[in-house]
Amino acid sequence: MRVVADIPNPHVKITLHSYNGKYILKLEKANLEQLYKIEETEVMGDEGAKALIDEEFIEGVLNRFQDMRDIFVSTVRRNG
Repeated sequence: MRVVADIPNPHVKITLHSYNGKYILKLEKANLEQLYKIEETEVMGDEGAKALIDEEFIEGVLNRFQDMRDIFVSTVRRNG
């Protein structure tokens, strides 16, 4: 897997990778991560993949991270 770019963002760490005909968009916050796999044919190169990361996408990602955290905290409380 090749790192294509580290994409600056104040809320999450974003890394764009290239692997086996796909771009892999990796977003990290604290101990959680989200991966999005994009066929290279679906976007116009590295810049096309980066262009997917707009404000609305980041807002959705942050909401998903909050949901992930809440679910994990709940299971730890029930089972810890």
